[in-house]
Amino acid sequence: MFESITESLQNVFRSITGKSKLTEENIQTAMREVRVALLEADVNMNVARAFTDRVREEALGEKVISSVEPGQLFTKIIHDNLVRLLKGDSEPIILDTKVRNVIILCGLQGSGKTTTAGKLALKFKNEMKRPLLVAADVQRPAAIEQLKTLGQSIDVPVYAQTGGDPVQICKQALEVARLQNCGVVILDTAGRLHVDDALMNELTRIQQVTNPVETLFVCDAMIGQSAADTAAEFAKRLKLTGAIMTKMDGDARGGAALSLREISGIGIKYITVGEKLDALEEFHPERMAGRILGMGDVVSLVERAQQVVDEKDAQAMQKKLLENQFSLHDFMQQLAMIRKMGNIKDLLGMIPGVGQAIKGVNINEEEFARIEAMIQSMTPEERDHPEILITHTDRRRRIAKGSGTTEKGVLDLLKNFGEMRKMMSKMTKFGMLKSMMTGGGLDMLGNMFTGNPKNNPMLQSRKSGTKPPQLSRKEKKKKRNKNKRR
Repeated sequence: MFESITESLQNVFRSITGKSKLTEENIQTAMREVRVALLEADVNMNVARAFTDRVREEALGEKVISSVEPGQLFTKIIHDNLVRLLKGDSEPIILDTKVRNVIILCGLQGSGKTTTAGKLALKFKNEMKRPLLVAADVQRPAAIEQLKTLGQSIDVPVYAQTGGDPVQICKQALEVARLQNCGVVILDTAGRLHVDDALMNELTRIQQVTNPVETLFVCDAMIGQSAADTAAEFAKRLKLTGAIMTKMDGDARGGAALSLREISGIGIKYITVGEKLDALEEFHPERMAGRILGMGDVVSLVERAQQVVDEKDAQAMQKKLLENQFSLHDFMQQLAMIRKMGNIKDLLGMIPGVGQAIKGVNINEEEFARIEAMIQSMTPEERDHPEILITHTDRRRRIAKGSGTTEKGVLDLLKNFGEMRKMMSKMTKFGMLKSMMTGGGLDMLGNMFTGNPKNNPMLQSRKSGTKPPQLSRKEKKKKRNKNKRR
């Protein structure tokens, strides 16, 4: 997410780092590079100009503190202005329990409205709000069937009619919601262009008939600043309360998100970060600014972990680590939890410093199946005591054959598992339970999926020129005996 602009801004920060102070000359040079970075990210030209003007004014003004390093100060100014750029007046959807809450989704064709409707419905269902999905898109033949399929998959009722007037369909849906005691009604309207007066007037009538608490513009992050321009045109005809930015996980530039509020006047309420129906996240400008600057987003990572990690399971895992009883069976369970959290590369990018380190690294999530196959090919004794596999070639060959992998693959699994278990044990001793449940597993996965330990930034704790780790007495004795035998 936003990889290109992150890399460009990191280069700017490096050019400022090491300067004795911020001067008009080095600020001017940096601002040119920042503006180029924003334009290359497809940010609106006027937005980019206003952004760099504000940063320049702050960097050269009274807010400059002589005791702070120029690089740190410049980064903070950029961060604060990114938050300002991303932050709208709108807040997350807050439903009134005393009334029937209507939410209208509108936007261009192909922006992901129908899937987003399903994601919203699942969110409200999990919050015990009983949603009703309404198929108000009679323009696209497959839209009704798609919404019915989505509703069936999450056990949410869907109101639909074949053909007919969308305005009347929405009006009748309110009565159905009353009879079924549904607290939230989500209207999936047809995709349309703002220049189509007939369809835009239809949306206006739907608003008048249903009196929605939210009218959300659903926009595709992949189309860049044109999404903001379209939102601005919709806002001239409708009373928009916010936006949902879809396909954010595939947006390497960020032009749409960074231009939307300044151009259209509406803020982002939610973002979608995957195709699964649970891939809907509340939008936090501060966190997003941190991710853009390569600072990670640990808070969101922990929140995702909390959704899939049971507290009792976490405590049991902590106890096993403290007693050095964490097994490959436990690790396979942790893999399953991490898979539920979302895209692995996206999760790794939330760890500070890792996002840029894994840039260009191909993380193959099909490795999950390979790892699970190897562990499942082991006996219960081998899962609980994987060290016995180090000295038993015949066991490793049997596992490799049973899982369709190689003996080297089994050895790599054992090596990485051993390193991860040591690291997670240390984390647990320091009370870092959340890190254990997220960062520890992700650390090992970063190594496994790249296929090369050098590509795992979390395991590169030693830089060239530093001392190697000290061996224990037992390890030293073992090494001496080995040398004697030679």
